[in-house]
Amino acid sequence: MAVSGSVDFEPDVAEYIEEAFERCGLVVATGYDLKTARRSLNLLFADWANRGLNRWTIEQVSLPLVADIANYPAGILTMTVGASGSFTVGETITGGTSGATASITSVTSSTVIAITIPSGTFVAAETITGGTSGATTTVTAAVDFTNVQSTIDILSAVIREDAGASNQSDISISRISRDTYINIPSKRTTARPSQFYVDRQITPVLKLWGTPDATIYTLVFDRLVRIDDADNPQNTVDVPFRFYPCLAAGLAYYISLKKAPNRVQLLKAVYEEEFERAAAEDRDRASLTLTPSRDYYTLIR
Repeated sequence: MAVSGSVDFEPDVAEYIEEAFERCGLVVATGYDLKTARRSLNLLFADWANRGLNRWTIEQVSLPLVADIANYPAGILTMTVGASGSFTVGETITGGTSGATASITSVTSSTVIAITIPSGTFVAAETITGGTSGATTTVTAAVDFTNVQSTIDILSAVIREDAGASNQSDISISRISRDTYINIPSKRTTARPSQFYVDRQITPVLKLWGTPDATIYTLVFDRLVRIDDADNPQNTVDVPFRFYPCLAAGLAYYISLKKAPNRVQLLKAVYEEEFERAAAEDRDRASLTLTPSRDYYTLIR
């Protein structure tokens, strides 16, 4: 018999909900059933973030570093303005109405500037002024923190020099703990950054040490981001094919907690088994090389 030749099986949110209800011995009967199931599905995604590395949610981000600025958003943070051409990289901007401040890390287009995490909240339609250039313009829209707040954690980072050139080089930098960072006595020491600390607030911040001594570096890092929310029943989900059984099992377990308590233990066991299998497959693969040490040996006669 001929096979289908298709590999496009991709259930949408509504189909996952139907599958989960069927595993609970139920059917979707009301609009509230859909609403409560979507809520459970989004809570399931949060559980996956807490359980560990979901490799398909890794993104690489490049941030240009600016001399004398040590703290950067753990993602892309931009502000849309009327005109950006007269502002200079590294200067502090201040909101005329809000009094909020931030530093410019790059001018990405004629109407967009990249900024550090603001102190205060810029508001739409207010005038901002550059502390060095004296330039002024109007904020077109409120700053959107979604990209930065979607960051769950930073996995690794390098400092890139001569980005895009034939002699481009990447230098690894190490991650340090909050305790180690707070005990650095000279946080304003300027140098090529060699360490970073991730301040995991709702809007996470990357804190570098040393503080960049020139505007020639690019911070390149891999970050783990949130899975897209399940909003519309007609949407598909931000999950690879190999996690489909795990998602269906997990949603069935979550729904059973509310609607089929007699099946909780069974569905929980199935979910945990499916997750363990999927997580074991979703791993990095690399060649393993073992080299015996010759530092110490005992000669036996």
